[in-house]
Amino acid sequence: MTTRAEQKLRTRRAILDAALKILSNQRSLDSIGLREVTREAGIAAPSFYRHFADMEELGLALVEEAGLFLRQMLRKTRQRIDDTDSAIDISTDTFIEFLEQYPMHFRILLQEQVGYSDEFRRAVRLEVDNFVNELCDYLQSRATRNIDTQNVAEAMIAIIIAMGAKFTFLDKAKKRALRDNTISQLKLVMLGALKTEI
Repeated sequence: MTTRAEQKLRTRRAILDAALKILSNQRSLDSIGLREVTREAGIAAPSFYRHFADMEELGLALVEEAGLFLRQMLRKTRQRIDDTDSAIDISTDTFIEFLEQYPMHFRILLQEQVGYSDEFRRAVRLEVDNFVNELCDYLQSRATRNIDTQNVAEAMIAIIIAMGAKFTFLDKAKKRALRDNTISQLKLVMLGALKTEI
């Protein structure tokens, strides 16, 4: 990779990180401005346009990145699961790692799914749907009985997202209790699915 290309990637990353830092102050994507982001990134405002057409494109890039990290998390979960361990326990613990490593990315997904921008809402919905579809494919590959994997995957993702919405604000003991409760809920979903074959 050329030095120019490397510099371009570094600058793009600096812009994304600057936006994430501003968002960490309880801001939403549609409330931050270009000059605010470029000031935080330490670049001139015109340089922004070499990387993003406008602030909406920057916001969409952050949503897409959050979705990418979620899919990587799901693939990591698959690699960790073996015959002796509980897939649900491992999946929950891997998602908690995602929450701890990328708290602002999760907050973007959570916040923008009900935000003011139609474009952001559609992008978040797409990323969540992709996550559901990946889980659905995984469930189908492991299923030994005929269950409604689409509905099971949607229910499981809804439970996981609800856990994530609470997780960041809790102390260590309450996080552990939330984790255990989430695992119980996910197991109940799977148990119910197995009892109502299609």
